Amino acid sequence: MEWQPDEQAWQTYINFELRYKELERARQIYERFVMVHPDVKNWIKYARFEENHGFINGARKVYERAVEFFGDEDLDERLFIAFAKFEENQKEHDRARVIYKYALDHISKDKNKELYKAYTIHEKKYGDRSGIEDVIVNKRKYMYEQEVIENPTNYDAWFDYIRLVENEGNVDDIRDTYERAIANVPPSKDKQFWRRYIYLWINYALYEELEVEDIERTRQVYRTCLELIPHKIFTFSKIWLMYAQFEVRCKDLKQARKTLGMALGICPRDKLYRGYIDLEIQLREFDRCRILYQKFLEYGPENCVTWIKFAELETLLGDTDRARAIYEIAVNQSRLDMPELLWKSYIDFEVSQGETEKARQLYERLLERTVHVKVWLSYAKFELNAENEDNINVDLARRVYERANDSLRSAGEKEARVLLLEAWKEFENEIGDEIKLEKVLAKMPRRVKKRQKIISEGGVEEGWEEVFDYIFPEDEMVKPNLKLLAAAKQWRKQKQATQSPQEENQEHNEDHETQTPQNHEDSSSSEDGNEENEKQ
Repeated sequence: MEWQPDEQAWQTYINFELRYKELERARQIYERFVMVHPDVKNWIKYARFEENHGFINGARKVYERAVEFFGDEDLDERLFIAFAKFEENQKEHDRARVIYKYALDHISKDKNKELYKAYTIHEKKYGDRSGIEDVIVNKRKYMYEQEVIENPTNYDAWFDYIRLVENEGNVDDIRDTYERAIANVPPSKDKQFWRRYIYLWINYALYEELEVEDIERTRQVYRTCLELIPHKIFTFSKIWLMYAQFEVRCKDLKQARKTLGMALGICPRDKLYRGYIDLEIQLREFDRCRILYQKFLEYGPENCVTWIKFAELETLLGDTDRARAIYEIAVNQSRLDMPELLWKSYIDFEVSQGETEKARQLYERLLERTVHVKVWLSYAKFELNAENEDNINVDLARRVYERANDSLRSAGEKEARVLLLEAWKEFENEIGDEIKLEKVLAKMPRRVKKRQKIISEGGVEEGWEEVFDYIFPEDEMVKPNLKLLAAAKQWRKQKQATQSPQEENQEHNEDHETQTPQNHEDSSSSEDGNEENEKQ
């Protein structure tokens, strides 16, 4: 058969020889067949021919020759799967495992999907615990590798991949994986795209410091990360603080302070100031803390928390005059983000120092700026719990409630008045007598339901809605004349509605007749006056 026919002709020739039990002739034909048509399936047929006729060593040699024939460039997973299953049938599980591992190492990952599946099934059937885990780990590594190849900026996949590699414990592989991951810098300068990426650097630095204990490499990781971040657009305070804390652990305070100072110079942030101050407090460098607080307040004078922390530091150091001066400067600022928190802290400071009169003055100053119901309630509670020589706490607290009620009534704050009266009623229930309680109950409003128009932002009426309103007895007593006038107007409207048109004309004529003589008298009197003037 020198003219090399197609595969079917060769297969027919082999079957012809097999019918006459000419195994050697069939083997020779297979040798020529796999050379003329060197496909993987033909080599597998040749090996199965040897296996089916009991030539186990011959079948193994055919598989080995096939692997050598195709080399490392044209390896096919079908050949190795067939080879491994052959060894599995011969109870040579170690040989099968070696074949699978060799194939997985030499075949590209995008062409060995079925090979992984067959290897997993083999290990589940014949492998031990470690073998099964190795298969699963390799399969997961392959999956993560595919994900990061398809999308290099999929940082969640990188995290999972690195965690998997770290469990294996190979330092070189772990470092290589980290380097591959951090090389995928986000293409955009938007901070939200960097939030996950920056944790790759953090984990890398922590791994080098804690696991490998390579101090110099850890320092290099931090510095490279800080050089990469576009600080003029955004920054990450966490990286600056972690690097400074790392230098502190390395007992290099000078470098730690230099790092944080550079951070405040390039990209000042509240978190950086707070972290730097906390570091100096831990080092008991209180003069440095004062300087940092001054710089912090120059950067953000509206930050009430900073003022409070600064004053608390001075209080802890025993310098109450300095703390009081800080509070005074703070409350006189033109703009504050949380003034209620600052005033509360200032008042609590004076109370803790036993300065009851100064705390009372602070409440009065605060009420000049706001009449919020919470301020009044806090003031009343303060007066009730304050230390007074004559034991007049209850009277002072009741006086505050009365002032608060008058103030809120003048301001028209109905819901705030309700809250105040509820607190006042509870106060009288616990401390006061029945007479005082009755006075408060007489001030309690009644709740009514009203309808009001719904007006959109453009001034268009969109219908009606039901709302609840409060009517206070004090407000009703102040306006009795208005009630009488409203009743008179209502009576007038009802009377006009019940009158007939003839009665209305008759009343109109009567009014006209009564007005005519008066006009006549006025005209005659005016003529007499003119005559007298002429005589004179």
